[in-house]
Amino acid sequence: MNGVTLKQLRYFEALALQGHYGRAADACAISQPALSLQMKALEETLGVPLIERGTRHVRLTHLGESLAIRARDILRAVDELGDLAQAHRNPLVGRFRIGVIPTVAPYLLPAVIKELSKRFPNLDLHPREAVTQRLIDDLMDARLDAAILALPVSEPSLTELALFDEQFLLVRARDDAGKPVPNPEMLREMRLLLLEEGHCFRDQALSYCNLTSSAPRDLMEGSSLSTLVQMVGAGIGVTLIPEMAVSIETRSAEVSVARLPAPHPSRKIGMVWRKTNPIADQLSQIAAIVREAGTGAAAA
Repeated sequence: MNGVTLKQLRYFEALALQGHYGRAADACAISQPALSLQMKALEETLGVPLIERGTRHVRLTHLGESLAIRARDILRAVDELGDLAQAHRNPLVGRFRIGVIPTVAPYLLPAVIKELSKRFPNLDLHPREAVTQRLIDDLMDARLDAAILALPVSEPSLTELALFDEQFLLVRARDDAGKPVPNPEMLREMRLLLLEEGHCFRDQALSYCNLTSSAPRDLMEGSSLSTLVQMVGAGIGVTLIPEMAVSIETRSAEVSVARLPAPHPSRKIGMVWRKTNPIADQLSQIAAIVREAGTGAAAA
């Protein structure tokens, strides 16, 4: 009897992740019948069912769920072997998948990509924007090589490298420019505009104002910093944004910007990657470029 192949494990992982034969087949760039045949062959090799038949959606058996976790670990280890070999043959060449949180990506990523492309022309960059928890999940599952986000993430299997700090600034209506800058207690009494649930910047802003995400009646939400600033310009309320976003987000809005009183609210931006990633030395080089770009963006 033939053994289990890496190809079968990759197909099975895709099926477990997508929960649908058609989407899994598309992700693997094969036909749906070919995927089905490979899954049947995998079950025959193991001698046990992995997928429940007759349901509208793919549903794994109890053993199938356990195998999906084990397959992910095996495939990640195999991929890291390839990364290790690549790192020794020719550092900073080939695919590099980097994730960035939405409150950093528009302001920092263009400069980072430009500099990386200039210094390492053979690096195949694959940037991805997502909220913190999604980036951490993708790192853990080896779908990303590194991520730029707010620290700490406090995940034992990830290396965290702090890069730079940046303050949060107050954005309010242009007519309020001459008024005293509110302290956290005063902000709690204002109509505060925040990013929607899932953004770490929301939690940081709430923490500064000593509020919880159980949302007081005067809290309002937006899907992006741009939306929040435009709402402030329309006279709806006030908001906090990171310093690197100010020059871009306020240039077309009728708003004023003020630095908040000490202790100034801020966040620490860093880069994280799996401790088992064999290209750790190269990642430190990339982190230095991110630090340089971030320092410049925050000062702009």
